[in-house]
Amino acid sequence: MTTAAASSPRTYQVRTYGCQMNVHDSERISGLLEQAGYVRAREADDNPDVVVFNTCAVRENADNRLYGNLGHLRPVKDRHPGMQIAVGGCLAQKDRGDIVRKAPWVDVVFGTHNIGSLPVLLERARHNAAAEVEILESLDVFPSTLPTRRESTYAGWVSISVGCNNTCTFCIVPSLRGKEKDRRPGDILSEVRALVDEGVLEVTLLGQNVNSYGVEFGDRYAFGKLLRACGDIDGLERVRFTSPHPKDFTDDVIAAMAETPNVCHSLHMPLQSGSDEVLRAMRRSYRSEKYLGIISKVREAMPDAAITTDIIVGFPGETEADFQRTLDVVREARFSSAFTFQYSKRPGTPAATMDGQLPKQVVQERYERLIACVEEITWAENRKLVGETVEVLVAVGEGRKDERTGRMSGRARDGRLVHFDAGSYAGSIRPGDIVHTTVTYAAPHHLNADTEPLSHRRTRAGDAAEAGRSPRTPGVLLGLPTIGAPAPTPAATTGGCAAAH
Repeated sequence: MTTAAASSPRTYQVRTYGCQMNVHDSERISGLLEQAGYVRAREADDNPDVVVFNTCAVRENADNRLYGNLGHLRPVKDRHPGMQIAVGGCLAQKDRGDIVRKAPWVDVVFGTHNIGSLPVLLERARHNAAAEVEILESLDVFPSTLPTRRESTYAGWVSISVGCNNTCTFCIVPSLRGKEKDRRPGDILSEVRALVDEGVLEVTLLGQNVNSYGVEFGDRYAFGKLLRACGDIDGLERVRFTSPHPKDFTDDVIAAMAETPNVCHSLHMPLQSGSDEVLRAMRRSYRSEKYLGIISKVREAMPDAAITTDIIVGFPGETEADFQRTLDVVREARFSSAFTFQYSKRPGTPAATMDGQLPKQVVQERYERLIACVEEITWAENRKLVGETVEVLVAVGEGRKDERTGRMSGRARDGRLVHFDAGSYAGSIRPGDIVHTTVTYAAPHHLNADTEPLSHRRTRAGDAAEAGRSPRTPGVLLGLPTIGAPAPTPAATTGGCAAAH
């Protein structure tokens, strides 16, 4: 090895599967590694020094996907002495030492509760030339105290809680993420301010069940208060949240959404099923009447609200009548979008051993009917917006066909995806900028705006995107080892996370 090669920083790559919580955890993993002196590998780099898999355990094929990818990496590692492979996330929390038994070329296995241990475990595995497996049963430190490398210049995730106190029979998350732990409001708002100070315009408050936020400190109205407090942060233009649980949804949250100007009129609220019998079997402690009642109140307070949902088809014991009730609720709710799933068994969940497991062909046929029903409604709802002016926060990577069509893409305030023609502004609009434009065409999953934009506002987020900067929140490093020369710590910003500590 040459001296230059020996002194060059070790590179890393993070591969993420699963939900928004995993995406945000990967931002923390990147922040930890960079604070420890690693450098993100270039996209074209096929053999980084460290590859981290941040896994999901929700889908049936999650295991196959992980072990397939690990198998593909084995010959790469054989050709690249010193390469390390780490596996974290929900599947690591579930499978633990089995991962190293099935894939002995893995160097580190860490769980959902000890993300902050990753640099230590990598160094220990390298020193001892042996695999390190560390799985904790409860949080070591709250993840938001860890350094974070944000992926977007204009939008950021902010965790308000981790874990879940619900016991849905289809869900493995509570056993892998643990009981709900809430952050103090002041810490959350400090992190939001730190992001805004770096130019971020939009923040999504993140939790397994945001509506139960405050359960740890005994304030059932804490989430509504938090939304209102976000309204007092100068420079924060959009606030979103995900995901609420209908059983904990209170009227004060609807009022906070309607009365706080920067809280977007968009609501993602999982339905799962429209059948009360299936909801009971799922142990979802609300019924379709309550769910539709919440939607009615939201639309009364915010007629322009876009409501999206999650729906599971083919839950054990679901009859044709149950499925028809789901279609009925979909038609009544008039969702602007729906994430639809075919039920799949997850070992360790009560539903996996229930009677009445449905044949694959029955589930597939119902799923296709559900998709058709949802798309009919979302297309009709989107067509209502043709001719309307929308405010678009320009995004990167949202429109897969943008390069071919010459359009750019972004999200309207209600969360809808908008593809727009930049017109005379072509070349000057950056991700993170704000455009006002007129909708000319509607499809089931997006809107098009193919006339000249009405206006274009350059933003600090756009400046950061143009300069290639990513927001970083420093967090609190607890004596973690470094590799090579660590990058300089960003200066603390007034009112940001560093100031809060």
